[in-house]
Amino acid sequence: QVQLVESGGGLVQAGGSLRLSCVASGRTISKYTMGWFRQAPGKEREFVAAITWRTSSPYFTDSVKGRFTISRDNAKNTVYLEMNSLKPEDTAVYVCAADAFLEATMWHANYWGQGTQVTVSS
Repeated sequence: QVQLVESGGGLVQAGGSLRLSCVASGRTISKYTMGWFRQAPGKEREFVAAITWRTSSPYFTDSVKGRFTISRDNAKNTVYLEMNSLKPEDTAVYVCAADAFLEATMWHANYWGQGTQVTVSS
């Protein structure tokens, strides 16, 4: 089992930045593709970003490309999501995921954190 704890969320004005962290315990994340998902009120959870375990290749949903960066530090068992030029539509609970995988056109994951709230004011 992998336990995931997110931090770094908060309230920020449009155009601002936040850096989310996800610390894993229980297992090393070095062999897991890690991901971030988000869920806004009244909406389904959606994929935001992922970083592969073998090559650290990043993947992003179109709406955050050029604004968000995903990185990982396997020595610290931590994955990060750097969010810049935030927009009100980025407001959501951001959830870290481990053992993420792409099936057809959808991203899934086997382990989930509890999430951290990100609120972007206009």
